[in-house]
Amino acid sequence: MPAESQKKSPQKFDRRGLLAGSAGAAGLLLLGTWGSAEGEPHLVRPPGSVSPEGFLARCLRCDRCRSVCHTNVIGAGKLSDGILALRTPVMDFRLGFCDFCEKCAEVCPTGAIAAFDPETAKIGLAEVTDSCIALRTGACTKCHEACPYEAIDLDPRNRPIVNAEKCNGCGKCELICPSHVYQSWRGEAERGIVVRPLSAASSNEEGGSK
Repeated sequence: MPAESQKKSPQKFDRRGLLAGSAGAAGLLLLGTWGSAEGEPHLVRPPGSVSPEGFLARCLRCDRCRSVCHTNVIGAGKLSDGILALRTPVMDFRLGFCDFCEKCAEVCPTGAIAAFDPETAKIGLAEVTDSCIALRTGACTKCHEACPYEAIDLDPRNRPIVNAEKCNGCGKCELICPSHVYQSWRGEAERGIVVRPLSAASSNEEGGSK
């Protein structure tokens, strides 16, 4: 019996070590996704959203803002956005654009999305990417034509130039950008113009997008 116990104990130790190693790896992965939410540098929130820290503390993940969004631009945070951002409202300009209707602020029960002025609110800034068709050919002016705020100008070669003073990050340019379709054969996924979030410094606890 002692001999058999000695033979089995290394197997138990190996199994235990494997489980411990797997748990440790999973913990590191979780910690990484948790940490990626800190500061939320890649997420665009609905207009009126308070500071990132206040938003995460107040948001109930109740989906009321998503349910009243008639343009379908408010999506839900994914695990890849960080564990803290999971199921919180984020702007997905591949699905719609924001017309600053104020409905999301009206239904938010906790003030995570506060009242804002539709005339002055900004949620992000459009940025032309390397995927833009016009940068190479000058053959596309879709974003310029679609922008409801005349925030996208064209240079002499028909290349888009974003006017940061006029752009409020509504996302209509990203929604209608066809570059990912025309260049799908190249494996292009990013659109030729995308909305990036404003810096965290532009947010404030009383109603960050004012």
